[in-house]
Amino acid sequence: MIDLHYSATPNGQKIAIMLEEIGDPYRVISYDIFEGDQLTAEFGRINPNHKLPAIVDHAPAGSGEPVTVFESGAILQYLAEKSGRFLPASGAARAATLSWLTWQVAGLGPMGGQASHFLRYAPAGQDYATERYTKELTRLLTVLEKRLEKSAHVAGDDYSIADMAIWPGRASAFVMGPGLDEWPAMRGWFERIRERPAVARAMARDELKAPAKYIGRHQALDEKEWSNMFGDANHAAVKDD
Repeated sequence: MIDLHYSATPNGQKIAIMLEEIGDPYRVISYDIFEGDQLTAEFGRINPNHKLPAIVDHAPAGSGEPVTVFESGAILQYLAEKSGRFLPASGAARAATLSWLTWQVAGLGPMGGQASHFLRYAPAGQDYATERYTKELTRLLTVLEKRLEKSAHVAGDDYSIADMAIWPGRASAFVMGPGLDEWPAMRGWFERIRERPAVARAMARDELKAPAKYIGRHQALDEKEWSNMFGDANHAAVKDD
């Protein structure tokens, strides 16, 4: 059994998709990040960075003590290596998969997150930052579009953890602004993955769906929610562990 410590963000959804794909039994432990559930000392012992998702694998390969993994890219790689699926064992195909996975966790994900922050949460008057991050997000999406014009999947012919890493962010792209209409190759890729049974199961499972308060183009957080997400409470959690 795997415990999935989860919030319904693209980072959490990518792990749920992987767990559905490989068929490992898992239990969802949900966190309300607006309420600061992720800031407890108990969760800090699972992920010292106090960010979601994280997993605890109670049946690791070769038995032994439970294995804890945090950071979505590391979790995807761990599950791929454990299951022997969605990550080639060696050679150019493995290198391509890990390159595109790293591109997502180091580039597309953070830049999309920053664009989302300034478009959805930040106070008025942040024009420079908003323009900076939305332009970089558009540049990265152009990279992805050009790749998908040449390849059925992000890392090559075969579906992989690189696709899983990227797809949930595109599924929620309407929130940040850039949708799929202007990206025909990306739209075709998106639809092919959406039709996969494991992806459909993950997106339909009630406990994996985003609550209404997480969804919307503009978010108005109260003082406590802001502190839990971006302010003093968020910083204090790391100091206190």
